[in-house]
Amino acid sequence: MSKRVLTTESGAPVADNQNSATAGVGGPLLLQDQHLLEKLARFNRERIPERVVHARGSGAYGYFEVTDDVTAWTRADFLSAVGRRTETFLRFSTVADSLGGADAVRDPRGFALKFYTEEGNYDLVGNNTPVFFIKDPIKFPDFIHSQKRDPFTGRQEPDNVWDFWAHAPEATHQVTWLMGDRGIPASYRHMNGYGSHTYQWTNAAGEAFFVKYHFKTNQGIRSLSAEQAAELVGEDATSHQTDLLQAIERGVNPSWTLYVQVMPAAEAADYRFNPFDLTKVWPHADYPLQRVGRLVLDRNPDNVFAEVEQAAFSPNNFVPGIGPSPDKMLQGRLFAYADAHRYRLGVNHTQLPVNAPKAVPGGADNYGRDGFMATRNGSRHDRNYEPNSFAGPAQTDSALAAPLEVRGWTGTHPAPGHAKDDDFFQAGELYRLMSEEEKRRLVANIAGGLSQVTRDDIVEKNLAHFHAADADYGRRVEEAVRALRED
Repeated sequence: MSKRVLTTESGAPVADNQNSATAGVGGPLLLQDQHLLEKLARFNRERIPERVVHARGSGAYGYFEVTDDVTAWTRADFLSAVGRRTETFLRFSTVADSLGGADAVRDPRGFALKFYTEEGNYDLVGNNTPVFFIKDPIKFPDFIHSQKRDPFTGRQEPDNVWDFWAHAPEATHQVTWLMGDRGIPASYRHMNGYGSHTYQWTNAAGEAFFVKYHFKTNQGIRSLSAEQAAELVGEDATSHQTDLLQAIERGVNPSWTLYVQVMPAAEAADYRFNPFDLTKVWPHADYPLQRVGRLVLDRNPDNVFAEVEQAAFSPNNFVPGIGPSPDKMLQGRLFAYADAHRYRLGVNHTQLPVNAPKAVPGGADNYGRDGFMATRNGSRHDRNYEPNSFAGPAQTDSALAAPLEVRGWTGTHPAPGHAKDDDFFQAGELYRLMSEEEKRRLVANIAGGLSQVTRDDIVEKNLAHFHAADADYGRRVEEAVRALRED
């Protein structure tokens, strides 16, 4: 078997990869050493900007298999028949920390799933919690700034974290999730995933439904206490990456069962909660879970940078039969996610193998041209405008989803109120569902962070939120915070 020849970027063979060219033995380096300069220049450019959020991630390939008939609600082709399989790529992540952060920390987990369907890629971007801290995207940059490293101290500051939450009462529900037992998953395999947002499904008859996605782990829920997590971070900061990689390499393929909640579109206006509010859930008693299928991960990426770091997900990647809802946070993300990838990876990031649609031979068929790293620019026979007379791709005249009726005056309106639309009711309901031991751990987790805040007014504002959610909840948190601050 002949040896492979090491080459430069231009393909020329490399004579010596161990010694730089010098002016005589022991002399200074020569500017003419093209191989040395090329290696150093390339090395300086190996890193791309990390994601502002969800920077620390892991991923794997797999498939989604339909197990139940859902054609009454959606005409999406990949969901059209029981037994239908679609290739997928799933990226897990922590939210707040940098690319070098640890896995076993108290933080929401990203759950971003790409379906390589025959009608194009469908991206479902969610978390391991069914709700989020805010309901309007105009607050998202401020929220993330409050959770990231402080510009002066260079560390996450409790004053910043809790000050933002003090001024965002709608965060109380998600804070209760985050500080509870599921706040630190034991692994990516042992947590649920949620679409979190509300989406629209449309059936073949044109009827519209609003849906929420629930991926229930088939491995069972397993979480870590704060003490267990701190010990694990010290042993292996990449614990969740290690666990996912090794499980799949052993053939222990993790799986999730997908359920949806389905709301006829006509019921949205009068529902007791705003169904498009990301800080709210739909109680299962109102809209029971309907099983859809099974997600299985069975193949690790060969290159983490190429396939995990460069994986790009955008919630505006829909397929026929699935579309957006008036969820404000979703509407903001329809722009923000795709724009983030254009900044990080370039305008042609969809041509990378992990992002390229498999539905069309050779990749997406449109009139996008040029830009950095363009690999699919067409030939002399192709035109870069539309309409044209040269057999270029044309529109279908078939909308992906049903139209949404809109009316009223433009302006910066708060979300419309529904019967139960306060910021605390569902947080209280979640608290009251917990066992006594779960409540004890929740209170201890909240008090551990809130007691570190230096300003009394910030502490009092947050305590008021827990009192509003449930009297016992507020009392216990207040007593625990007072005890820790007096020590």
